[in-house]
Amino acid sequence: MDRVLGLVGSSCGGLDTRFRTELAEPAAARGWRLAITLTPTASRWLDSAGELERLRELTDLPVRSVSRLPGEPRPHPDPAYFLFAPASANSVAKLALGLADNQALTVLGDALGEPGVTIAVGYQVRDARFAHPAWPGHLAALGGAGVRLNRLDHGGPWTGVLDELDA
Repeated sequence: MDRVLGLVGSSCGGLDTRFRTELAEPAAARGWRLAITLTPTASRWLDSAGELERLRELTDLPVRSVSRLPGEPRPHPDPAYFLFAPASANSVAKLALGLADNQALTVLGDALGEPGVTIAVGYQVRDARFAHPAWPGHLAALGGAGVRLNRLDHGGPWTGVLDELDA
């Protein structure tokens, strides 16, 4: 069976050193075919760190950060599972509000609420974010739509968020 995982990443601390080793490689080892989409800043960070080529080696699909042109074929199949990690506070807010100003949020926004699609979000935010008056509403909106939410610990491993896909 072809299990496709839409693996989406945004720019958070540790992205350049942990995204491949703690998310992409373990997901591939669990049998997922990776359809990777990155926010533009995440792509830039990973490219600067030499990680984009390593990610490309893990999948037969293109690693995306920009939209396709009209008439171009769709580069990824429609995954039934998405993991958005690490997700920045900015990207979580945009997803909750339906703002799709980059390819990563467009992919997630199109999948959110789609029957049969599982979305897990591993967000990494500073403690101060929890005091922001809009933050609880963003989490409630996503949770109400069936998104599985997990806070990524700044010092702990990110791999555990992959377990949300099997739950």
